[in-house]
Amino acid sequence: MSFISPFRTELVLSLQNFVAMKKYLISLFVLFSGYTGAQITSAKYPDPVTFTTQQDHQNMMDRLGIKSLRPGPSGNESAPNHANYDESKANPYPQLPDVLTLKNGKKVTTPELWWNQRRPEIVEDMEREVYGRLPKNIPSVTWKVEIEEKEFVGMTPVIAKQLVGHVDNSEYPLISVNIKMTVVTPANANGPVPVLMMFGFSALPAPVQPDPDDLSKLNTALREILSRDPEIKAILNKYPAYTPMVRATQQFPFGFGGQGGEVPSNQQLLRAGWGYAMIDPSSIQADNGTGLTRGIIGLANKGQPRKPDDWGSLRAWAWGAARGLDYLETDPAVDSKHVGIEGVSRYGKAALVTMAFEPRFAMVLVGSSGKGGATLHRRVFGEAVESLTGSGEYHWMAGNYLKYGTSEASFGSMNAGQLPVDSHELIAMCAPRLTFISYGIPEKGDAKWLDHQGSYMAAIAAGPVFKLLGAKDLGVSNDYMKEKMPAVNVDMLDGELAWRQHDGGHTDTPNISHFITWAKNKFKL
Repeated sequence: MSFISPFRTELVLSLQNFVAMKKYLISLFVLFSGYTGAQITSAKYPDPVTFTTQQDHQNMMDRLGIKSLRPGPSGNESAPNHANYDESKANPYPQLPDVLTLKNGKKVTTPELWWNQRRPEIVEDMEREVYGRLPKNIPSVTWKVEIEEKEFVGMTPVIAKQLVGHVDNSEYPLISVNIKMTVVTPANANGPVPVLMMFGFSALPAPVQPDPDDLSKLNTALREILSRDPEIKAILNKYPAYTPMVRATQQFPFGFGGQGGEVPSNQQLLRAGWGYAMIDPSSIQADNGTGLTRGIIGLANKGQPRKPDDWGSLRAWAWGAARGLDYLETDPAVDSKHVGIEGVSRYGKAALVTMAFEPRFAMVLVGSSGKGGATLHRRVFGEAVESLTGSGEYHWMAGNYLKYGTSEASFGSMNAGQLPVDSHELIAMCAPRLTFISYGIPEKGDAKWLDHQGSYMAAIAAGPVFKLLGAKDLGVSNDYMKEKMPAVNVDMLDGELAWRQHDGGHTDTPNISHFITWAKNKFKL
């Protein structure tokens, strides 16, 4: 025994030293591998450019040879540079591009000429000068349902799914894009249902909560874990009945509480037998200039700044919505032939852009979209082209759009009247599909800044295309300079092109029920 014990001790010590050395070598190897991998990654994939918004804005100005831009008007009516709200001064460029005249001067008199020649002309100008082009090889998106459960929205039982669409970043791993989307459909539907996709915060509407017994067990376990810290234990002992975890209060995303006591939009949709999807624009592309070398735009450009005709955030959000539609086409609970797109304010702009460029969407509800959306660019009333070319909003648009706010440049100066297209043609790109333009009233917060009359004029001017394609327009003349908006709460819902100004504020919730009824009638659902 006297010989074996020392031998055993030495053997144990040797083994312990070997294990320790092995752990050290493994740690060293992992550290070295990580360092080497980082060097390889850095060499293979240059770091993305990091600009402030002002730097990115200036970079685009430099690319275009712009020395200075006209400042946009102020929304403060008492400011010296306040926006114009005098209708007599609102149309300095009254002549719109003729939606049914080819660039060679030939009139478009048949649907074939529209689809084969005139519409492609408009698309080219819209992409190059206004919203930007999509890259040729945008990475693919793989959708995954992360959570699926039965919930209640109001009194309606639903199936709610929380999804993530991962964009393939194998070509440039330094930028990750994961699109967030929630899909909610009635649990008791007899078949696939129409779905309205909406831009906004993506979250389950009413996540299932633990029952009282399970919640009690969770609180007991949590108190036990927290009590391992003597200081925390002393606090918990002072409050023996305190429960760290409580049942969550139901929340409805995207402002699902209507103004003035209206039924929330999601409940109106579900009561009508429809479903809805919430897609988060910020998970696709940031709403600022700093983010233009990140998000899907940055990923496609491998972290480099945009070229003048590259896509802006509006087009990126529209691309993301189209990828959401890709998923909905695979969901058996969804009637994928009757999927709509909706948004309010900047997301109203995005909804209209989505509808114009993605033909699979069957309908659109364009809420209070203003300049860059339904309102004419050529109008000078409230928000101006110079508002969109400034550093606060330029990221929505193609870089080339900055030219139209230029006061001094290598090419001189330019203005909105020189745009080759205008918003009536964006609306016309939606024809003959269902297109509903919605606004509220300034007295309730849907500001004059949005230029409601300018959007109505654009809808009037888009009408000839709807009629050419066998659809109905607003049912008045197509003289956009003569026609005036109808009174508040007066329906113009007889055609595939529709208009309604409700008596609420900066929301489209008061028009949701009208939109649903109109769409059901048109689709004969």
